[in-house]
Amino acid sequence: MKTAISLPDELFESADALAERLGISRSQLYATAVEEYLAKHRDEDVTARLNDVYAEQDSGMDPALRRAQARSVRSTEW
Repeated sequence: MKTAISLPDELFESADALAERLGISRSQLYATAVEEYLAKHRDEDVTARLNDVYAEQDSGMDPALRRAQARSVRSTEW
């Protein structure tokens, strides 16, 4: 799909130089940049949803299990 966007001159020139240095087209550079931006925000959405879940539920470890883990770590040689 083709689209037209407006960019500040300095940003356009920097992007153009990077695309040339990487040996890819401007279109590929922009597509990759948008893809990475979307992935970053998807990750943030997942983190926010997990934070919401754990804000409402106790996520602490049972004290007996915590003690058992501590004992097993002490008895293990590193």
